[in-house]
Amino acid sequence: MLEATTLERSLKRDRTITALGLAAIAALAWLYTIKIASGGMAGAASQMTMPQDHPWSGADFLLMFVMWMVMMVAMMLPSASPMILMFTNANRRRHETDDPYLHTSLFASAYLVVWAGFAAIATLANWALHRGGLMTSMMGSALPLWGAAILLAAGLYQLTPLKLACLNKCRSPLAFIMSEWREGRLGAFVMGLRHGGYCLLCCWALMAVLFVLGVMHLAWIALLAAFVLVEKLASSGPWLSRASGLLLLGWSVWMAGSSLLY
Repeated sequence: MLEATTLERSLKRDRTITALGLAAIAALAWLYTIKIASGGMAGAASQMTMPQDHPWSGADFLLMFVMWMVMMVAMMLPSASPMILMFTNANRRRHETDDPYLHTSLFASAYLVVWAGFAAIATLANWALHRGGLMTSMMGSALPLWGAAILLAAGLYQLTPLKLACLNKCRSPLAFIMSEWREGRLGAFVMGLRHGGYCLLCCWALMAVLFVLGVMHLAWIALLAAFVLVEKLASSGPWLSRASGLLLLGWSVWMAGSSLLY
């Protein structure tokens, strides 16, 4: 009985500390995103609004990558928190005497490594669209026909079995832990990579919509982050995915039609 009580206290402490740490990281990421989006960092903002014919420097690439990476942390870490907390709980039960925070840190870090890869790809996409004159500015939105194409691709993906399969993986932390568990520090890192992979395949299309809405349009960033969170946590998540897919397809047709007509 005493051992069970001690374990429950440890579990509660681990969850509390992990939750506070995740909340602090997400809050800092949101503060940075808000500051960039609101023009609070004048030096970075001036770099991000240069004309299309201005070639990017190494500093431009770095600034854009950091912007995308921090934005992904702000948007995705809250929706990954239930999985990270479940991992913390399972790790404590399996290894009562080990340091639980190291394994949890490895799991969460691996998850963010996956989204760092997405941030790098998004930065390259930003560069290509900007170089081709297909965006309104370095951090603006894609021109109408290209925006319609992005919306079409995102809408179609939202309706695919792959999207729904990955969403179900993200929505079931306990099932993921039971089926994907690996021992040791390397195991924790691999599990984080696998969860990050499922999450990326679930949400990449929604993140790509930012190229249409405006890469640093704060209201849309917040709305997409909220949608991702609800999609993963609400019981109606799969239906929301299908509804959003149809909405994106309709939006794509409307944007393409408006562009051709006017």
